[in-house]
Amino acid sequence: MKKNPPLIQIPGFQFSGAVAGIKQTKKPDLALIVADRPVKAVATFTTNLLKAAPVLQGQSVIGKGKLRAIVVNSGNANAATGPKGLKNALTTAAAAAKQLGCSKSEVLVSSTGKIGVQLDVAKIIRALPAATKALAPGNFSAAAHAIMTTDAFPKMHAVRGKIGGKTFTLAGFAKGAGMIEPHMATMLAYIFTDLDLPIAAMKKAFGKVVEATFNSISVDGDTSTNDTAVLLASGASGISVKPGTASWRAFEGALQEVCSKLAWMMVQDGEGATVVVEVHVKGAKNADSAKHIAYCIARSPLVKTSFFGKDPNWGRVFAAAGYSGETFDTSRVDIFYDSVALVLNGLPTPVSQEAKAHKVMKNQSFRVLIDLKGGKGESKVWTSDLGYPYVKINAEYRT
Repeated sequence: MKKNPPLIQIPGFQFSGAVAGIKQTKKPDLALIVADRPVKAVATFTTNLLKAAPVLQGQSVIGKGKLRAIVVNSGNANAATGPKGLKNALTTAAAAAKQLGCSKSEVLVSSTGKIGVQLDVAKIIRALPAATKALAPGNFSAAAHAIMTTDAFPKMHAVRGKIGGKTFTLAGFAKGAGMIEPHMATMLAYIFTDLDLPIAAMKKAFGKVVEATFNSISVDGDTSTNDTAVLLASGASGISVKPGTASWRAFEGALQEVCSKLAWMMVQDGEGATVVVEVHVKGAKNADSAKHIAYCIARSPLVKTSFFGKDPNWGRVFAAAGYSGETFDTSRVDIFYDSVALVLNGLPTPVSQEAKAHKVMKNQSFRVLIDLKGGKGESKVWTSDLGYPYVKINAEYRT
């Protein structure tokens, strides 16, 4: 299986990135994704009660299970903008539909950026002709760059494989660096494949993978207003895949890999992040309990600042598990930083172990394992550290 081809192309799709002038930097801020024909599509959105206008628009069109295009602007979230904001999202979809010659119900809109600022939709309308003219199968990277806000780098990954002697492609790009927390985060993710997938099974598979990837990361504990993840299948490869078959497992494996890579890169790019930490809780009474404990640890400012300082302060980890509200026997708990045991059966190991753990924490990534030894529940959450750069970026985000 060949991964990350130099030029990412997915049969059945074209991409472009353009400058609409929404960002003050005049960098690309409008991405256009267009399928050669209406394609099967499923999506998940933020669980935040405050849903941005494009989320409401996206939820209204995705139910039909078919999309022709996606329009994404960066630099303005179009959130907390009331009826006018929703009208602007609908106007964007209608303008794109007119430009592409399709139905507005086949266009999904996404936005990311500042909350509470009305979107100047006229800028998007003016930029759409240029974005349409620039559409090309090879402009995947251009679209990925256009959706960035505080991201330090574009997040892209692709997998190519074979089913029945034919080649298929599954690829995706995403943005996200701050306001990252479960139940979708301040992230936009667009996944594409040229496989032909049954819509019901496609939706189920995507939901499962989203839960294990995009819903298993945390940078700062803030769930955003605009989170959107979409999976589109063009069928252009001519490969029809049925659930329960080896070909379906190949699809699921590719989907898991692409989403995992994108989710990992979001944590890696956590604003000011210097390390990615896998918080692995096992031995809980059930999987939900394990995930709850893992998130209490992953979002703790005290734990995260200790990661930044390379300080093996296991007491903060233990305390976060203890205040999670989940029940477990504290006298049985083991805590490891990679292979270094810092707590065994609820008690600290010799202080000399902390020097070994300090060395582990100097790596670009490491694992914190919390074994409760009280059941079969298990969960993993990826998180980043929290340091001075995060405060500076977010303190000055609007100014």
